[in-house]
Amino acid sequence: VNHGVSTGALFLIVGIIYERRHTRLISEFGGLSKVMPLFAFCFMFVTLSSIGVPGTNGFVGEFLILLGAFKVQKWYAVVAASGVIFAAVYMLWMFQRVMFGKITNEANLRLSDMNGREIAYILPLLLFILWIGVYPQPFLRRMDASVNAFVTRFEAKKQAALAGSPAGGTMLVRYFDVKKGGAR
Repeated sequence: VNHGVSTGALFLIVGIIYERRHTRLISEFGGLSKVMPLFAFCFMFVTLSSIGVPGTNGFVGEFLILLGAFKVQKWYAVVAASGVIFAAVYMLWMFQRVMFGKITNEANLRLSDMNGREIAYILPLLLFILWIGVYPQPFLRRMDASVNAFVTRFEAKKQAALAGSPAGGTMLVRYFDVKKGGAR
């Protein structure tokens, strides 16, 4: 849900600017926050959601994934956290290039800020981003049964693999044999 909301909002943001300039090239923009302050706010809010800042929907998912990875294997958490950091770097780099600095293209001086229609279709997504970020429990409760069923199946296969049964599957058997210190 989180990725769909954030990505959908990013596509809408790109659509808003494309409708005005008919280009998606970052090099064509710069300094847009001066002429489009409401657009800049919405863009920043969605960018923060995409990189997983606390209080946004992206944080909930990233935190749970990192927590789960850390419980299974600390190196998984390190790799996952590295991905989060790289994503933050490229998203903030892109935002900074498009929104701040001098207006580098004369066509950008004539751009209008968001209109009522654009506000009407981006606002529900912004509220959804905030709602999930502040109060994710309704969404997490909805997934409880399927997550618990998955964990139960995984643990059963893990136990079968550790006992040497082929029921655990070849990859899983090899993985858990290596984890035990043996080879297969």
